[in-house]
Amino acid sequence: MLDFLLRLVVDFWATVGEMSPYLLFGFFVAGLLSVFVSQKMVERHLGGRGFLPVLKATLFGIPLPLCSCGVIPVAMSLRKHGASKGSTISFLLSTPQTGVDSILVTYSLLGPVFAIFRPLAALVTGLVGGILVDLFGQEPGDLKMADGGQRTEDSAAPNPQSAIMSPAALTGGRNPQSEAAGEHCCCHHAVSPGRKLLNGLKYGFISLPRDIGKPLLLGLAIAALIATVVPDDFFAARLGRGLPAMLVMMLIGIPMYVCASASVPVAAALILKGLGPGAALVFLITGPGTNAAGLATIWNTLGRRTAILYLLTVAGCALASGLVLDSIIQSIDIGVASHMHHMGPSVVQHLSAVVLLAVLGYAFLTGRRRP
Repeated sequence: MLDFLLRLVVDFWATVGEMSPYLLFGFFVAGLLSVFVSQKMVERHLGGRGFLPVLKATLFGIPLPLCSCGVIPVAMSLRKHGASKGSTISFLLSTPQTGVDSILVTYSLLGPVFAIFRPLAALVTGLVGGILVDLFGQEPGDLKMADGGQRTEDSAAPNPQSAIMSPAALTGGRNPQSEAAGEHCCCHHAVSPGRKLLNGLKYGFISLPRDIGKPLLLGLAIAALIATVVPDDFFAARLGRGLPAMLVMMLIGIPMYVCASASVPVAAALILKGLGPGAALVFLITGPGTNAAGLATIWNTLGRRTAILYLLTVAGCALASGLVLDSIIQSIDIGVASHMHHMGPSVVQHLSAVVLLAVLGYAFLTGRRRP
């Protein structure tokens, strides 16, 4: 038993040390994005139908560090301020799959191929979903005949307030991401650059870790447990590569709630135990990209057709991305097993791990004291 616990702690610490320098840097960049990219600017570019608003929404969403629940109120705010259904869905699809922090964590644990391929998959998923919703996602009540016979989007669109409240209810009546956005994305014209930087650091190292800290630590614990308990090549003998493994990981990932950064150590541990990289990518797309509560919110606020197209897009693009990745990566060693990054000497990783756990611990303790 003692030997098991020791191996569990060693595997946990090794994973934390490997990803912590990149995650800390990701927190810093995410903080800068939160204060120097205005939400009003984002909303201004996403109105109207067509390819360009969908493309802009997807590109805006990829670097933002929002999870699949936290992205809902932001997306509904965009919808309320004139974003089309297509651009709203493209934002909902691309944003939770990646963020600047999760991209860096992916690079640290899974290597450059995954780090490049993952945001590309998010880009394609967002574009496909947005275009499909623009073409086929209009409900019978979404369009009406205006004076002169011209069709316009229904002015009586679903009330965004109901969507904003739904994910908040999932977190006990408050939505951390929307609170952070309110604290750090407003009143840009009245805040000095120094104050903006301070607000960004506060968001990046307090608010954001408070939002993702618990699922991140849970993901690290699950990864350490898999590394300790599961025999080598366990998944290679039972799942391995190919479409069946991807279908299994898709069925696991779609209803789950796991943030983009927390999914990475789990995927890395699964690959090291023999799961194919394509199947791991399917989990990295469907796990952060969907969950049952978020899908229900989309169904109730944007309509049944939109929700079905959203789900089909995630599933189809995840499977297609997994098949393409398996064709690119011919050896699992390229992905994880023999690929280790070192950001400076080992002592840097140890110190970064201590700092990361301190940041997460402080965010967790201060979060519990909040009303």
